[in-house]
Parts: sequence; C-alpha cells; structure tokens
Amino acid sequence: MFRFFPKEEKFFLLFNQMAEKIVQAAQLLKKALNGEMPVATAHNDIRALEHECDDLTHELSKKLNASFVTPFDREDIYRLGSALDNIIDIIDTTMRLIVLYKLNDFSHAAKQLAFIILHSCQAVNQGITALETKRDAVSSVCLEINELENEADAVRANAISELFDTKDPIAIIKWKEIYENLEFVTDCCEDVSNILEGIVIKNA
Repeated sequence: MFRFFPKEEKFFLLFNQMAEKIVQAAQLLKKALNGEMPVATAHNDIRALEHECDDLTHELSKKLNASFVTPFDREDIYRLGSALDNIIDIIDTTMRLIVLYKLNDFSHAAKQLAFIILHSCQAVNQGITALETKRDAVSSVCLEINELENEADAVRANAISELFDTKDPIAIIKWKEIYENLEFVTDCCEDVSNILEGIVIKNA
C-alpha cells in the first residue's frame, strides 16, 4: 500500500495506543452516564487510563527528542500527541466533577453527549489508524468529527437553555459545568481532526 511518510513505526504505534485508551475512557463515560456501571468505578478506571496516556505522551516526547528521522514535522508530532492527551484529560476532569457533585441520575442530554463523545473518540481512533497510509480516509473521518462536534454543541446549548427553567440555582451551576465539559471533549476531538488534516495537506 502507498506510504506517504518516512518509515518510523514507533510514532504511529504510540499514537494508536493513545487513541485506543481514549476510546476506552469514552466507553466508560457512556456506561456510567447510562447507569451501566457505578460512577465511582468508571472514574477510577478512567483515571488509570489517563495516567497510562500520560506515560505514552512522555514516551512520545522522549522518542521525538531521540529521533533523527520523523514521519512528519516534529511540531506536528508534538501537537498531535498533546491534542490526544487533552481528550482523555477532559474526560477524566468531567468524571471527577461528576463524583465531586455526587451526581448519579443523568439527563437525556447528558446521555446524548456521552453517546456523541464515544462516536467522536472512535472517529479519532479511525483517523489515527488511517494517518500512516490511508490519506483519503483521513479527510472523511475528519468531516465526521466536525459534524459530531456541531451536534454536541447543539445538544449542550439546548440542555443549558432548559436548565434555566428550573428553580434550583445549585443544580444549574453543577449541570451547566457538566454539560460544558462534556461538549468540550468533542472540541478536543475536533482539535485532533484539524491537526490530522494539516498533516495530510502538508505531506500531500
């Protein structure tokens, strides 16, 4: 199959491992918000994945510093690794807030956002997998990620609008922050999408 990057498989392996852990974290988030597993258990498991992703990010930086030949620009390798790490960081932050606020009963909007997040993270994983050799596939995956981000933005906006129909100011504060954090996960996925598109264009 056509290869448009210099052969340096270690970087792609690390990116793939990070993307897989992001999907696992999104799956746990969705299960927790759908009542399929305890929130505390999901939080602990996501935290472990976040630490593992941090380790991969550090390994990526070490590999970047030690490599003479890289598959694409060093700056883009660093940006892509950081952007992937940001996704799981915000998933972890969101779960930490859910635990802190002692939330166990989740709205339809929260469940919708978790569903969109999972699909966005799966699309990120597909984009990372396609990056090495499937240039055309990257563009279509990036389009899907952008569409999912727009969908999440609409869900968040509607959910926050409905929040202000309630009379509980504490609930408004808590849920507004949760909705914004959930939607921000899809923003982070879109950041990865933009980086992937830039890499493909620069290496066309």
